[in-house]
Amino acid sequence: MEWLQSHPEKGKHPSMKRRKEDHDYTSVCIYMITIAVADRRPLLGELRAPDDEHDLPWLCPSTLGKRVMEQWNLLPTIFPQVKVQWLQLMPDHVHGIVHVTAFLTRPLGHVVSYFKARCTREWREMSMYGETQSRSATISLWESGFNDRILTHKGQLNTWVTYLRENPLRLWVKRTCPQWFTVGYVNIGCARVAVMGNVDLLNYPLRVQVQCSRHMPPEEIAAEGDRVLELAASGAVAVSPCISVGEKTVMRRVYDAGFPQIVIVENGFSSMEKPQGRRFVACSQGRLLLVAPWEHHNEHCSITREQCMALNALAKEICK
Repeated sequence: MEWLQSHPEKGKHPSMKRRKEDHDYTSVCIYMITIAVADRRPLLGELRAPDDEHDLPWLCPSTLGKRVMEQWNLLPTIFPQVKVQWLQLMPDHVHGIVHVTAFLTRPLGHVVSYFKARCTREWREMSMYGETQSRSATISLWESGFNDRILTHKGQLNTWVTYLRENPLRLWVKRTCPQWFTVGYVNIGCARVAVMGNVDLLNYPLRVQVQCSRHMPPEEIAAEGDRVLELAASGAVAVSPCISVGEKTVMRRVYDAGFPQIVIVENGFSSMEKPQGRRFVACSQGRLLLVAPWEHHNEHCSITREQCMALNALAKEICK
């Protein structure tokens, strides 16, 4: 279909390894780093249900997981310019926040490589005594590379910490409601698109498109919100790519009122995709479907007018 032409040239490989090409990785900065265990083996701990000491699902570290945490906390003794601020252990990966407080003599990747090597050494030593199993003394505990995010604006650090702290809860919900957190594919019109969330929302008898011009005045946005909420209260599903301020405002009102919605996203789903924030909550409640017509990309690019038109055309197709 015309609205689902090939995505403009962007990264085509859904890898979790991401780098900002124009960034100096020896400079003073705060990073959130993700490192995955090779083959995604759950060697670092076990996800457990809430109990008398934990109000939420939590991660009980394995012996190896405890060694990994120790090596993380030892990093400043080797690299005085690096301050470790947080580490969230997960069964098959770790998320960590580091603050580079002074210029490094070598890039951040050297620090991460050192950490990975120390953890791999611990893992191999443990396997010698039967506490864990490694298939070869030359195999690394970790996947190659790592993923990083760079702190760029005020309040982002608190958002990161909250995200990491709630990671076990998100994994728990994903395991108890896997059907709403698995990437699938459906046909819309003559095209095949990726989806995540409650696919049954596509079968609701009434689906209403939310499309607001960026020049729409506040009073018209409010009126559009009233119209959509009235329809949603009658059983309609709101559909929008949430591009303009008006569209975001209306769809936020739909979310706050607890009604279902279908959100079309410009960036596709990576192999490790999971919704965040409000979208995670809505997915866990079965009132959100994310639709992605294009492949995942790591690059941060501004959406073009042609892409906006294509996404709104897809919303219109969904509402037929």
